[in-house]
Amino acid sequence: MDNSVVIDSFPESALNYRDSHSIVVIDVIRATTTATTGVSFGRRIFPVKTTDEAFVLSERLEDPLLSGELGGNIPYGFDMTNSPVQIAALSAIPAGSFTDKKRPIILLSSSGTQLLQNAVGSEAVYLACFRNISAVANHLAGRHQRIAVLGAGTRGQFRREDQMGCAWVAEKLVNLGYQPETSQTSEIISRWTGAGPEKVRGGRSEDYLRRSGQVHDFEFILSHIDDLDVVPILVNGELVRAS
Repeated sequence: MDNSVVIDSFPESALNYRDSHSIVVIDVIRATTTATTGVSFGRRIFPVKTTDEAFVLSERLEDPLLSGELGGNIPYGFDMTNSPVQIAALSAIPAGSFTDKKRPIILLSSSGTQLLQNAVGSEAVYLACFRNISAVANHLAGRHQRIAVLGAGTRGQFRREDQMGCAWVAEKLVNLGYQPETSQTSEIISRWTGAGPEKVRGGRSEDYLRRSGQVHDFEFILSHIDDLDVVPILVNGELVRAS
């Protein structure tokens, strides 16, 4: 069988590919950007599906930070929202115990970590965002025969930033010899070929971040394109650098 790639979306879609594909999870705004940024700073990242899972896990880890959002709100008892800017700042700028990179981060989001956990059981589960498109595609090529690139989506919509991220990874894989599995995959690749990150402006994700006073995350995401050679992979519940 030829090497192939398929694009799909939403957390439940992982169940369709878990037994047959390696999976790349993309939630550009913001879970996979936050997680990839954290891994790049050497932080230990543990994604979870629920607040209950987060609090149970926090009892087993030493002095963890709880980072996340549900429905756009920071869950009660969490330390910070699901923010790549906060993760970067707290890893690089002195801020007391928050700056201690030995403190693991438990990460929860409305869609991204749900999709990530639903993908558990596949041959491999990777994370991608605008920051590591080339690194992910180059790492996957030749290692896995069938690859599903899945966008997390938000409130039942396959948001443009996730479409773009999926298209960029899939297009690079096609250029490396992979075949699109579906007409939808080919159409999404074609739609975003040659598009720059500015094309995601004006969407609902930007509107939400502006209204909620978190536009710094949006600008951070659009200002960091393919700048990391980091490929996070989920191993025993923790996101680590793929080797």
